[in-house]
Amino acid sequence: MHEILVISGKGGTGKTSLTAAFAHISSNAVLCDLDVDAPDLHLILRPELSDQVPFIAGAEARIRPDQCEGCGTCADMCRFQAIRADGSVFAVDPIRCEGCRVCVRFCPADAIDFVPKQCGHWSLSETRFGPLAHAQLYPGEENSGKLVAHLRHEAKKLAESKGISVLLSDGPPGIGCPVISAVSGTGLAVIVTEPTPSGMHDLRRVVELCKHFNVATAVIINKSDLNSIMAAKIRSFCEDSGLPLLAELPHDTVFVDALVQGLAITEFSDGHTSREVRRAWGKMLNLLAVKAAA
Repeated sequence: MHEILVISGKGGTGKTSLTAAFAHISSNAVLCDLDVDAPDLHLILRPELSDQVPFIAGAEARIRPDQCEGCGTCADMCRFQAIRADGSVFAVDPIRCEGCRVCVRFCPADAIDFVPKQCGHWSLSETRFGPLAHAQLYPGEENSGKLVAHLRHEAKKLAESKGISVLLSDGPPGIGCPVISAVSGTGLAVIVTEPTPSGMHDLRRVVELCKHFNVATAVIINKSDLNSIMAAKIRSFCEDSGLPLLAELPHDTVFVDALVQGLAITEFSDGHTSREVRRAWGKMLNLLAVKAAA
């Protein structure tokens, strides 16, 4: 199976718009939105939503009020200030609770349960471009890396069951835990960057991350005509680092025009930028074919 991951060092580079275009071009791929903290691929793909499956990760403390003696030991020992007085007894604030289990361990009345916590949900849905695995982590929750790993696993299972050989994922931005979970073991990471100092800085960080996990990497410069000097520096960096440069896309309002219509750019227009995106997809498949033959 060929697994392609589209990532960026920061948000706003056009990563999701390009992923949607690649999904349109591919015509036979399982799609996956791995940006579980702030997913937005569905805005273009408009999936027929299926049942949401709870994502359980970690646990949280819950005080049984009928057994609480009101001694306050739990509140005194909680370093996260997650336990508050509730009349003559105490209660846990689920937003503040970090699941450390100290209150459970030291409650003299044994009145605190430690229960599994739902941190979000995930779904397998259908779109006009093919099946989509997507998820939503609840605000403020942790374990985004675990949810990303689970979503990749479910997407691969779905691809195998349908006999589909390409898994195309819209990855999370940055280089944190969810990105590490998305990158490790993937077939090709396509980094979308911009010709700005921050774009160059973030590109270097993501390239180092991919190199650490021995993941094949390629680059797309979006809005390349906004700063020709920085675009040239990124081009030189790619040449010096042996990174394939798949495309240098212009700053084109067609991306916004397509998004307003809920369409991928390649659906909306067959102009210069769309043709460049199609050529980039072809180069990506060639890179995967060479890798598979090696």
